[in-house]
Amino acid sequence: QVQLVESGGRSVQAGGSLTLSCTLSGGTLSSYAMGWFRQAPGKEREFVAAISWSGTMTKYADSVKGRFTISRDNDKNTAYLQMNSLKHEDTAVYSCALGLSPYELGVANFGYWGQGTQVTVSS
Repeated sequence: QVQLVESGGRSVQAGGSLTLSCTLSGGTLSSYAMGWFRQAPGKEREFVAAISWSGTMTKYADSVKGRFTISRDNDKNTAYLQMNSLKHEDTAVYSCALGLSPYELGVANFGYWGQGTQVTVSS
């Protein structure tokens, strides 16, 4: 059974940094593109970042470009989201997702999410 488990979320002050991890079990990470999404209270889930199966292609939401970095280690079956210069508006539950086409980074490619990890940024 395929399962995604996120970790690394916590409370942090504005301007701080966090690294989130997403580990896949029951499958092979290199078969998929990976994405990160977030959902703030009262808001719809939004795209944050995506990475192709090999890591050679990445895509970011404008709101996080230059501050967040997505990466992956296929040998560890784990994807990461490095978040720097955090802002209060980054507060959300962050979830990773599998992209069924390993090369496609569009939102429509992502169809399986983990449970998420809470990131709270205090101003």
